[in-house]
Order: sequence, then C-alpha cells, then structure tokens
Amino acid sequence: MRVSLRNLWRSAAVLSVLTVATTGVFAQAAAQKTIALVGGMLITGREELPINHATVLIQGNRILAVGPMDQVKIPAGATVIDTHTQTMLPGLIDTHVHMVLIGHGDYPTYFKWLDNHQKDYPLSRIMDISAEQLIDAGVTSAVDLGSPLQDILDLRTRINKGMPGPRLQVSGPWLTRHVAIFPDNYQHNVTSPQDAADYVTMLANAGVDVIKAHSGLTRDDYFAIVKAAHAKNIKVHAHIYEEESVRNAFDAGVDVMQHVGSAGLPPYSPALLNDLARSGRPVVPTVYHRAWLYPDTIQFPERLDDPQFKGELGEPLYTEMMNSFKNFPSLSYFQRVDREEFFGDKSIRQWIDSGTVVGMGTDNGTPANFHKDALWREIKVFVDHGMPPMRAIIDATRVNARNIMGNRDLGTIEPGKLADIIAVDGNPLYDIAALGNVKVVVKDGVIYKGGPKAEKNK
Repeated sequence: MRVSLRNLWRSAAVLSVLTVATTGVFAQAAAQKTIALVGGMLITGREELPINHATVLIQGNRILAVGPMDQVKIPAGATVIDTHTQTMLPGLIDTHVHMVLIGHGDYPTYFKWLDNHQKDYPLSRIMDISAEQLIDAGVTSAVDLGSPLQDILDLRTRINKGMPGPRLQVSGPWLTRHVAIFPDNYQHNVTSPQDAADYVTMLANAGVDVIKAHSGLTRDDYFAIVKAAHAKNIKVHAHIYEEESVRNAFDAGVDVMQHVGSAGLPPYSPALLNDLARSGRPVVPTVYHRAWLYPDTIQFPERLDDPQFKGELGEPLYTEMMNSFKNFPSLSYFQRVDREEFFGDKSIRQWIDSGTVVGMGTDNGTPANFHKDALWREIKVFVDHGMPPMRAIIDATRVNARNIMGNRDLGTIEPGKLADIIAVDGNPLYDIAALGNVKVVVKDGVIYKGGPKAEKNK
C-alpha cells in the first residue's frame, strides 16, 4: 500500500500527540488492570506505515496508549507481553461464520449424527468448540449467518459473559424460498413478501443483530425484507450468486452482498460492478471455501488430519469427522468446483480492480473449511491475486468492523478503542501466511492466548 511522506509525517505527529496526551493518566492506570504488549511491529489498521518496536498499553478493556517503545511509559505492576519478532495488529474479524458447523464433509450425515448424539454433543457444545477455535486463531469478532435462533442467542450471551470466543453478531435462521438440506430450525420458508417482513420483525424483536436473506427470493421479497429490517435499524446480508439476484438485492437496499462471485459464474457486468463500487456497500466474496480449498486439500490431504482436533472435538466427533473425509474428492459439496476454479481468478480480480468495498468472510464450518485457518487462507487468496497485504489486513479488520459490523470501536489500534489485539509470528506484510501463526490474543482487554497470564479459563 502506498503511503505518502505527507501522510506519514501527519501520522507521526498524531502519534506524538496521542502518546503525550495519555501520559497524564498513567498514575490512574497503574492502580487498575493494565497490559503492555511490547517490542513488536505494529499495524494499526489505519492507512499508514507500521510502527516498529512498538508498545500498546491497555487499561481495562480499552487501549490507553500506542507508540514506539521509547515514547510509551509502562506503569508499575502492568502485565507485560513480549512481542519482539512478532507483528501486532487489530483482532481479525470474520464476517461470515457458522458456529454450528465444524468442517464435517457431509451435511445430512453430520446432522443425523448430532441427532443421535444429543446427550454428549448438544448444539451448545458444538458452538462452544467453534468459538474457542476462532478466538485461538485470532478472530476476535464474527458474524454468524445461519443458526437456530435460541441456540445462537444463548451462545452470544455466554461469550458476552466471558466464555472464550469472538464478539458475535447473529442472524438466527435465514429466509429462503429454496429450502435446503439443513434442519427446519435453521431456515424460514418464505411464502410471500409480507410473510418475509413479518419473520424479519419477529427475529428483530427476538434480539438478532442482522438478517440473512438466502437464495431463491423474489425482487419483492428483498424489498420487503430490507424495509422491515431497516425499520428496526438492522442490516441485511444477502446470500446471492447470479447477476439478477445481485441486482434485485442491490436495488432493494441490501447492506452486505455475501458469496458474490464465488459460484463458478462469469464476472458481473461493468454496470453492476460500477453500481456496487459507487454505492460503498461491501461485498464478502468468500472465495476460498471451494475453488481454492479443494485443490489445496487434494495436494495436501494431511491438513484434514490435525491431531489438535481430537482434543478439541473429543474422540467420537473426531472419528466421525475423519470418516466424512474418506472420499474427499467425491464429496457433493465440491461438485461445481471445476467451474469455480475456471472463473476463480477473474472473480477475485473484479473486486480488486473495480474499487468495490471488500469485506473478509469465509463461510467457515462448511466442509473442510475449518474455523482454525479459514480466515487467513481467505485473505491469502486475495493477496495472491494482487491485493496489497496491508489492504487485505485492513479489509479484515477496519473495513469489517466499520462497513459491515457498524462498529467504529473495533478494527484499529488507537487510544480509546476497544482492546482487541493479536500478535503473529513474523511479518504478514512480507508473508501473509504469518496470520496463521497467532501467538497472542487479547479481546476486550482479556488475554486469551499467549503472554504470562493467559486468562482463557477465567
């Protein structure tokens, strides 16, 4: 990413002011819980050069000070985390997750297995496993797009009370006219635009954060869904592929376009791309989960047999998941992968070249698309196709926070912002795969991974 000297000096001046402005509260910080991440390179999430040998000071759940090590005084008694040789950056945000899924190879078999093992594996246990895998991977915020309503609301509550996991926005069941192979409590079969609007209102009153409009909806359905959701100040995410569906969703005012360009279809028309770019409404292409995941796994099937899974899932579910991969090349989920691979490069380039606002999301939990590595792999695909690493990181942090989650308290490392910070081994601006080697995770001022006093079991 190109950063002008003028902007660099402006950033340095602002940094100096912020550091000096916070020195007056160090005495207060010393009497409270304070964490200092010290020594690593810092990517702030803003469009500016990294700060080398930086210190990030956290007081409570907020960032107190940011700057070079020699400009930030660490209060006595602070918990110090050494991040030398590491890169600090805002906590990653995944704007398309499925907490009820863990990467099993076949949906019908998976749901039947869960039905037969409800005593040992209730949905709450599956969701808790997913939550821990995500936070361990440095994903400190996420948007869940499709779960049984009460189960996902309960998970959000457990995490908000301190259980390890990312901050969640949740949709509950999605709305569709093409009922899928998922159980009934994952989806609502729309019968009319009014029925869609009524269901949206019910979800909003129940406490969801967003609405998911799935496939098969009519143009009138989209308008009804958006009107009802916006009346409750809730954003609408649309699961869409074909140009006509994207156009209908766009015209209706859908806020976030999910999956666009990932279904093995030719690139969209210049007119539609221009409208999307000019609108500033984000797209979340979710490109990795078939077209790149499949060849990656065929070439290196060992990625499926991660011994860490056994400890996380328990022997019964681990064995079931490994069995689901025995005939991986023939899994029905990948039946259109040839078309997706054929159009994949062009699909990605259309978003990079058009100037459309791109958010990063993964559809993780889908077959072999694991919570532990889905997001860094998604980001890597964009970087491999020409997106500057800094832009990709900003898309996965600040853009996801502000443009998709609507939260300006997240996504950047600045004084006053919520303390969601990770540290990875190495330099992701040189090798973006470094995002897959997370050493430290701090969310809301709590250390969940790394450091002298990881508090994940608090």
